[in-house]
Amino acid sequence: MFTSINPATGEAGDSFAELTADEVETRVQRAHDAFQSWRTTDYATRTALLSAIADQFDANRQRLAEIAVREMGKTLKSSLAEVEKCAVGFRHYAQEGPDMLASRAIATATGKATARWLPMGPVLAVMPWNFPYWQVVRFLAPTIMAGNVGLLKHASSVQGVAAAIEEMVIAAGAPAGLFQNLAIKSDKVDALIADDRIVAVTLTGSEGAGMKVAEAAGRALKKVVLELGGSDPFIVMPSADLDQAVKTAVTARIQNTGQSCICAKRMIVHADIYDEFLAKFTAGMAAVKAGDPMSADTDMGPLSSEEQRQTVLDQIAMIEKEGAKLILGGEKLPGKGAYMSAGILVDVPVDHAVAKEELFGPVAMVFRAADIDAAIALANDVPFGLGSSVWTNDPAEREQFERYIEAGMTAVNQMLASSPEAPFGGIKRSGHGRELGPYGLHEFMNLKTVAG
Repeated sequence: MFTSINPATGEAGDSFAELTADEVETRVQRAHDAFQSWRTTDYATRTALLSAIADQFDANRQRLAEIAVREMGKTLKSSLAEVEKCAVGFRHYAQEGPDMLASRAIATATGKATARWLPMGPVLAVMPWNFPYWQVVRFLAPTIMAGNVGLLKHASSVQGVAAAIEEMVIAAGAPAGLFQNLAIKSDKVDALIADDRIVAVTLTGSEGAGMKVAEAAGRALKKVVLELGGSDPFIVMPSADLDQAVKTAVTARIQNTGQSCICAKRMIVHADIYDEFLAKFTAGMAAVKAGDPMSADTDMGPLSSEEQRQTVLDQIAMIEKEGAKLILGGEKLPGKGAYMSAGILVDVPVDHAVAKEELFGPVAMVFRAADIDAAIALANDVPFGLGSSVWTNDPAEREQFERYIEAGMTAVNQMLASSPEAPFGGIKRSGHGRELGPYGLHEFMNLKTVAG
C-alpha cells in the first residue's frame, strides 16, 4: 500500500494499492499486445492522440496541479506551470514528430541507402517525485510518437500523480495498454528489466538508483537512458549584468525548493565582483518566503518530506564541520511541515568530498575564483556533469565556457531550463543518453539501414 503524505502538513492523504505479481504480469502482456498494433499506426493517428492528451492536461490543469502540491509540496504556481509545460510537450511532438521520423537518403560507395527510424517495443520508465508530471511526459510524448508503448514505475510518494497521468491518456482515447502505471516498489524493477517483452528502460533519479538500473539493463543487454544528479555551477564574470545575474541566481537556487537536478547549486564568482555579488545574493536569498504552497505569495514550499529535509540539514552540518560558514538560513523552520529557510554557505573547502555532493535543497555554496581558468577548473571539479549557467558579455569568455565546461548543457546569461525542443541530459556521473528534441525521440528506436 502506498500512502501520500502532504509535506506541508505531515498529514496522510490518499492511499493506493500495490499491484500484485499477477496484476503486473497482466499489464506487461497488455503492453506487449498493444505494441503489435500501435507500431503499425500512421503518424496522423499518433499526432492526433498526442494533441488529445495535451487537451486533457489543459482541461484538468487545476486538479492535476493540486495533486502535485499535496503529494510533494510544490507551490501551486509552479505546479500549474509544470502541467501547462506538459501540454506544450505533447503538442511539440504532435507538430514536429513526423519530420523527426522522416527517412534519410544516404549515398554510399556502392549505390544508395536509406536510414529509417522504427519502433522497438514497450519502454519502462522509472521516474522521480520532484517534477512528477514533466519527468514522465519527457519520456511519454516521444514514446507515443515513436510507435512504442510505455510502462511507468513512479516514485512511491506521488502515486496520485501517476494515476492521474494514466487517467489523462485513457481519457484522450488511447488504446488499451498504450500507457500504464505500475504501482510497484523499487525491488520489482530488476525483474521487469529482465522481461523479454520490455525492450528498454529510462530512469531519472539518484546515482544509486541509476547504477542499479544500469546494472540490470546491462545484464539483459538492453538500452538505457539515465538522467541522474547534478551539482550545477553558476559562474559570474565581471563583464556580466550583475543585478540580473543575482536575481536569476536566487531563482535558480530556490526553484522547486532547491529540489531539481539542474538547480544552480554552486555559485562561482570572479574575485573582482565576489563581495558585491555575495552582498546582493544574500539580500535576495533572505527575502525568499517559505510557506503554504497553495498561497500565491509563497516563493517556495516545503521540501518533499521530513526525510529529505533531514538529509539536507545533515549535509550542511558536515560541510560546517569541515570549515564552511553558514552565513544565512539553511535551518529547519518551526511548526508543521518539512520547511527550511533558504541558505548560503561560504568558505567551503573545495577539496573535501562533501563539497562535491549534490545539495538537494534551497542552500547555495558560494565560491571565489581568481580568473576564468580557475572558475572552469572549479566548475569541473565534481563527479557530475549535467547542467551549468555562465554569465559573461565577453565573446572570448563565452567560447571558453562553451568548450571547456564539462556538462551536457550550458546556459549563457540565463537560468538553465528544459524545453521540448532541445536535448536534455548529462555526462560523467550525471548519466548518459538524451531526452527531448529529436534526440530523445530517437533514443528508443531502431535506426535501420536499408541498402538499395
